[in-house]
Amino acid sequence: MKNNKIQLFIWALLAALLLIAIPSAVQFSPAYIGKTYFDTEDFQREMDSFYNMLGPAVLNPLDVEEAKKKIPVTSDEIEEHRNYYGTLSDQLTNLHDQYEEQVNEAKSSGNKKLEAALIKERDMKVADVEKNFESDEHVEAKIRAEKEIVLEKYINELKGTELSLFPIAYHLTDAETGEIFSSGSVTVKSVYKKVFNQEEGLFKANSIPRNHYTEGPPAILDGLDEMTNGNPSLFNNQVKTFEGEVIVPNTALASGYLNSQVTEFNKRKYASYAMWIVGLLTAVVLFTLVKFRKEWVTNTSFDARYDNLKIDMKAGLFFLSILITTEIIYRKAQPSHYFQIYSGNLLVHGSWLVIFAIAIAAIAFQFVNCVDRWKHKEVLETDIASSYVVKFFRSLQEIFLEKTIGIQTFILLIGFFLAGIGFTFMFFDPIFLVIYAICVMFFGLPVLYIFMRRSAYLNRIIIATEKMAQGRLQDEIRIEGKSPLSNHAKNLNNLREGVKVSMTEQAKSERLKTELITNVSHDLRTPLTSIITYTDLLKSPQLTEEERHKYVDILDKKSQRLKTLIEDLFEVSKMASGNLELHKQRVDLTQLLQQALAEHADDILATGLDFRVNLPDTEIVANVDGQRWWRVLDNLIVNAIKYSMPGTRVYITLKSAGDLAKFELKNISKYELNENGDELFERFKRADTSRHTDGSGLGLAIAQSIVDMHEGEMKIDVDGDLFKVTVFVPLI
Repeated sequence: MKNNKIQLFIWALLAALLLIAIPSAVQFSPAYIGKTYFDTEDFQREMDSFYNMLGPAVLNPLDVEEAKKKIPVTSDEIEEHRNYYGTLSDQLTNLHDQYEEQVNEAKSSGNKKLEAALIKERDMKVADVEKNFESDEHVEAKIRAEKEIVLEKYINELKGTELSLFPIAYHLTDAETGEIFSSGSVTVKSVYKKVFNQEEGLFKANSIPRNHYTEGPPAILDGLDEMTNGNPSLFNNQVKTFEGEVIVPNTALASGYLNSQVTEFNKRKYASYAMWIVGLLTAVVLFTLVKFRKEWVTNTSFDARYDNLKIDMKAGLFFLSILITTEIIYRKAQPSHYFQIYSGNLLVHGSWLVIFAIAIAAIAFQFVNCVDRWKHKEVLETDIASSYVVKFFRSLQEIFLEKTIGIQTFILLIGFFLAGIGFTFMFFDPIFLVIYAICVMFFGLPVLYIFMRRSAYLNRIIIATEKMAQGRLQDEIRIEGKSPLSNHAKNLNNLREGVKVSMTEQAKSERLKTELITNVSHDLRTPLTSIITYTDLLKSPQLTEEERHKYVDILDKKSQRLKTLIEDLFEVSKMASGNLELHKQRVDLTQLLQQALAEHADDILATGLDFRVNLPDTEIVANVDGQRWWRVLDNLIVNAIKYSMPGTRVYITLKSAGDLAKFELKNISKYELNENGDELFERFKRADTSRHTDGSGLGLAIAQSIVDMHEGEMKIDVDGDLFKVTVFVPLI
């Protein structure tokens, strides 16, 4: 069994070498096989940078005076410069305020010379500001002067730029003028050589570095974009072409930057060769002499112990092994690391290989174990059902029934867990004692304080809840902070208020029910009693014809009143049950209101009321049932006629309010009104509590139901004897 473990480790060690060699060969073989440093992208990038700066710095530099003539100044720049410190009045005020105190001090000290100098300086600045707002040319000249300074700085710094980190020689001739530019000797032995001619292409020299945003020293290019409004090519001279040679001499390899780069490249190159050879030999051994065997990982004591682990623990170990393997392949499959192994301490630099081999052995063991175990029926389902994750999420379902409390409990548990770990670590190193003390001071103690406060708050809530359960609803639970407990207390207060409101509403409902029965009985009994009485009188043979006609008229009126009362009651019932159909159409509400008022013109005149009607000049059109809406207006107008104090004014207004039509009626009641206007909507509820008037007490209830069916709103406001009803209905 011990021999199996050794064989497994040897196999894993060989597999580790192979897994590092394969990605290294795939990634780096094109860059190293048959290549030198001078074939690399790094070297080509260095030369491109040199060529990019050679034109602007040496071959085709900008002419300062010519470039100054090309400096652009836009109208936006002029306006920005002019208003940089505010408007003309702002700037003049600021100048006056700046110098006022100094001038006054000079005057009070008797220093007339200083006073005159300050006044002169102030007046010059005032004149300059005024000229800024009078002349664009004046402002343009100032902006141009500022940009010329930036341009001169750019050109001077460009000329002093170091073109390369290593020696480069060149001999180039202007193809048009024949002017020669050279540095060093191009006839010596070189490690790099590039020829520019008609056949292979001429060298093109610009005045501005190409891709100036990323290449070239940043200090040189500062302000160039701003100076040219984002278009540096304005300054570019005509592109010049050159013939000649550019070389990197052999002497550049002797020392310095290029020597270090070539040396580093060669180290990585030969280290990669060595690693690839080792990988090839390892592959041969793995597929011939050391083939993997299942017996290395099965039927062992460790295999039995591993079977007892939960499936989520197995998954965690497996993915940890995969993570270690992937990380090592990513970080160690680099040529620089191979060189460290070959040139340094093998024990230090090769320790990662042992870790890598252990991770691969763990992966192989876990994979074989799982495949061998889960090939049996229902074993996988049983392992999943008994896993810690499944049990954990089952518990979470209960903890997070109240999410906030669940989250806070979870955080608290993590805090105590970390506190225990910190307490253990502080015995290993004194620095952990300092860290632990800081965590306890700024995290542990505050959390403990919060926990104790919440516990005390919870006890107060429990006591208050017990009082509520006993029916003692007077005391409100105090809300403290913004926590789940405070939300719970708020909900309990809402419940308490709901119970109180429910009890109040129940009492109100009982009262209104009693009043409804009383009022219905009274309103039905009154005309019915009259009918019975006058019917008995009509049976008397001693009645004269005149008395008989009089009694019949009274019977007719009482019968009509009883009929109207019953019809109104049935209509309210139908509306409340939703059995009443509406026939909506386009209706001009203005015209409908005028018709309703005209219908009652005689009644209004007879009452002596002064109706003040405010109607719009244009149509107000709504999609309503004309007959039902006329009933709303009729009921409200009749209500005003019956219950308004004689000799007072009644105000009626109709207007548009956004996408709604607003009807408003205000009058002074001749009866004392209850402050609760909503009760007037109740059936058989009347302002005339003695019920001496002819109303049924259903007018407002019917109007309310009709408005609701039209998806409108009707509300009543009572202020002393002032009665106001407002109706809203959607417009088309």
